[in-house]
This record gives sequence, structure tokens and C-alpha cells, in this order.
Amino acid sequence: MIVWLNGTHGAGKTTTSELVQKLIPDSRVFDAEKVGETLMDITPALPATDNFQHWPPWRPLAVETARRVLDYAGGTLVVPMTVLVEEYWREISSGLAQHGIPVRHFVLHADQDTLRRRIAGDTVLGPNSPFRLKYLEPYTEAARTWLHGEAEVVDTTHLTPAQAAQQIAEAVKS
Repeated sequence: MIVWLNGTHGAGKTTTSELVQKLIPDSRVFDAEKVGETLMDITPALPATDNFQHWPPWRPLAVETARRVLDYAGGTLVVPMTVLVEEYWREISSGLAQHGIPVRHFVLHADQDTLRRRIAGDTVLGPNSPFRLKYLEPYTEAARTWLHGEAEVVDTTHLTPAQAAQQIAEAVKS
């Protein structure tokens, strides 16, 4: 099984995924961003883009990597990865379904003020990361048009990461 944690930057995906992994027996965290980083290392470079998800190889490679890890190790993969383009989510979810891999899709949501406050206090990418800030509006649009209808929404505005992880783990186990 895959537990996919979606949502924009600052919603708490990375922190929550590590905590969810500890609550679900025989689970591992798979950061599909590493697949994108591999593509970014190709030389000469692939065509310029502002997001590796726009490269057509990323989506099937993320699916194939997840499938291979599950075939090898079994259990559950917890995948903290923002996917805001509906077509890309459909490609990923249908690719996983073709391999018979069930997906529990969660969106970690927080209101705009909370997201901006978290981004402002980010110690990893730095305060007010332009990269993270530029995804707030696309997230809002995706949430309004398709994303919240495709997933189980966990509002993290007033939750600690531990509380969000507990809620997700309980939903997965039920």
C-alpha cells in the first residue's frame, strides 16, 4: 500500500511522513523528489523547467520506483510529495493501480496565513523561500477544483505534526 501525503509546501508533509512511518508497522518513507533530483543531474541537462514534475519521465519513474521498492521490501510506502497538476496525479494513481497497488491519498491542508507563517520560519530552505511561496496559489486552485475531492483532507492548521500523523495512521489502519 502507498500512503500519499499531498499538499503544498509548509503543510507539514515531510515531518508528518516521518511520524506516520513510525505509527504504521512495516512502513518506509519514499521521497519521490529524489527521482526528480536524479533527472536534474542528467548532463547535458533535460529541457529547462521550473519543476521536474513537468518532465514526462518523472511520473512513470516515480511509479516504477515505488512499485519496485514494494516488490522488494513489501509493507507500506509513505510518500510525502506535492502533486498539484490533476493530469499528473491521474497518471501516477492510474500507474500504481495498474500494478495493483492501493493508494490512500491524503492532503495536508492549512490556511494561507498558517502556510505563510510556516514558510517564513522555515529553517531548511530558509525563511520566505520564493520556491515555496510560488506554490501557494496553485495549491489553492488545485484544492478548489479537484485535489480536495480526490483525497482525505487533514487540516493541519491547528494540529501538531504528531496529531496529524496519528489521524492519518488511524485512518489507514481502520
